[in-house]
Amino acid sequence: MAAALASRATTDPEGTFLIFEDDTVTFGQMETRAEALAASLHGLGIKPGDRVAVVMPSWPEFVISMFAVAKLGAVLVPLNPRLTADDLRYTLRHSEAVAAITAETLQDLDFLQLFEELLAQLPDLQHVITVGEEDLWHDDRVFQFEDLLSAGGGRDYSANSPPSADEVFAILYTAGTTGKPKGVELTHANLLQVAGSTADALGLDQDDRVVGIMALFHVFGLGPGILGSLLAGAALVLQDEFGPAGALDLVERHRATVHYGVPTLFVTELREQAKVPRDLTSLRRGLVAGAPVSDELVKAVQDKICPELLIAYSLTETSSTVCVTRPSDPAAKRIFTVGRPLENNVVRIVDEDGAELPVESVGEIVVRGPGVMRGYYRQPRKTSDSLDVDGHFRTGDLGMEDEEGFIHLVGRKKEVIIRSGSNVYPREVEDRLQSHPAIRETMVVGVPDELLGEAICACVLLEEGAIVTGQEIQDWCSVTLADYKVPDVVQFMDEFPLTGTGKVQRGELARLIRAAHAEPAEPKT
Repeated sequence: MAAALASRATTDPEGTFLIFEDDTVTFGQMETRAEALAASLHGLGIKPGDRVAVVMPSWPEFVISMFAVAKLGAVLVPLNPRLTADDLRYTLRHSEAVAAITAETLQDLDFLQLFEELLAQLPDLQHVITVGEEDLWHDDRVFQFEDLLSAGGGRDYSANSPPSADEVFAILYTAGTTGKPKGVELTHANLLQVAGSTADALGLDQDDRVVGIMALFHVFGLGPGILGSLLAGAALVLQDEFGPAGALDLVERHRATVHYGVPTLFVTELREQAKVPRDLTSLRRGLVAGAPVSDELVKAVQDKICPELLIAYSLTETSSTVCVTRPSDPAAKRIFTVGRPLENNVVRIVDEDGAELPVESVGEIVVRGPGVMRGYYRQPRKTSDSLDVDGHFRTGDLGMEDEEGFIHLVGRKKEVIIRSGSNVYPREVEDRLQSHPAIRETMVVGVPDELLGEAICACVLLEEGAIVTGQEIQDWCSVTLADYKVPDVVQFMDEFPLTGTGKVQRGELARLIRAAHAEPAEPKT
């Protein structure tokens, strides 16, 4: 990965790599700054294989940190800055991170105070580097990002040989069916090959300016976002806050040509564009991934925002893109399928026993290819449960391959709700709900929603005589759950559908709830 940046910086040093607010960062500047930060991190004792967490929004400092870590042969642990304190503590401890690079503050969150507490609680965590303007004096293990950049400029920091392509570069945390985080180990080669193949499939080149990447900690932001732009020589326009107005303004201001996004972003942009039209004529292509997408949304985006919207099927464990529609595909295939596998990806549809099914049959999607993860960090049992002896990753998703080789997503075996591009696992929400004194029993299901892709519906049976409102239940959840995990809808019920043995029929319950909720839920603010 470090070699990929050095190569681009050599051949196109003045080419624009990042655009953020009023600033630009060229490929040459990125190389220089990453080298400087790597030198300072090396001076702090960070060595090959050490885990370095990065907890910040989509800022240029995130990208600088990423490449500095790559140059040292260390391992990047990109974390969502919206994680609760408990989730952040868990992932830092589980990854055994020796350093964290973080924002000082973000909205009303004081990360500096939080990390000072974590330094005392986590023995592996030795250093915190903060991005901000506060004059730090609290702790000799806390450093300012800009100070390290200045101190590392021009310093020779290591005689170590560069890491090999097959070494782990990043641990990305994703949740399992229980909602417990799992660290997905991805190598340099995993991320680079999938990012390059995705860029090739989209026809990305040096004349493109890309918008819509708002979560660099996510596998799509890390891979097709940062690395795809690097490999294609394209410019990446960063946006640190989710918002349709901001994204559309960036398209108009910077004459962006390619628009990435989750369905929620495109839905809200359609509404925003109807209210305050922007000049979007520079856009030539869009790519939607991260959540279920309807054919109506694809048609509307192509009519109102960009002339061509492609669809990708993306997973953390496969370094992002598995399949994608191509510009040359027939129009019907680009609307109703997730396309064909990327180059060198092998997608099979299998039955419960792992036997391959004939075309037009519905079964579990399994994937083998250059992007398939090394495994789950420190979880060999979960790794063996997810990867077969031939290296196929069992996705847990249901799909079908048609006679032309296009993949159709049908549903999911996993009990996961994809809300606005984020995975929400029912059991975690149910555990919180079940602790409420007024709730006797609860089940959480996803319901289709135009804005969110899927909304979270908490189905609740109350204790006899209990009185509680839906808002009170949502407030109860918000105390310990991240905001995107709080139910959008609370449905009070008299009974749940049961099997003959008395177990709740989750599938039947989901069907009943989805039928009853034809209107989209109001998004939480």
